Amino acid sequence: MHADTHEDELDPSSPLVDVVAELFGLLADPTRVRIIVALDVDELSVNHIADIVDRPPAAVSQHLAKLRLARLVTVRQEGNRAFYRLRDEHARRLVLEALRQAEHAVSDSPRHHGER
Repeated sequence: MHADTHEDELDPSSPLVDVVAELFGLLADPTRVRIIVALDVDELSVNHIADIVDRPPAAVSQHLAKLRLARLVTVRQEGNRAFYRLRDEHARRLVLEALRQAEHAVSDSPRHHGER
């Protein structure tokens, strides 16, 4: 994993804005978000991920292929089994912040703000 070396920079003219929009489009699928949440803890096999997200292994494999192309996950082969993990902490943080924002959308007292 790599540590961030730059201050947070927001530049509306950055060409990365288009890449961000594509990434958000990729993450607009609930199964893909669930996969990233499942991979937060550890490296998992396709079948284990499928059990966690309650989807068929073939469907999970297709989602994982897209996440891998987007460089959000990496794969390790062990015989004929594939094990996936998050590529770095950024995918985790991105989904965590989105989940926190979702809490704001459904509650006046989001859980992540603690008791008030």
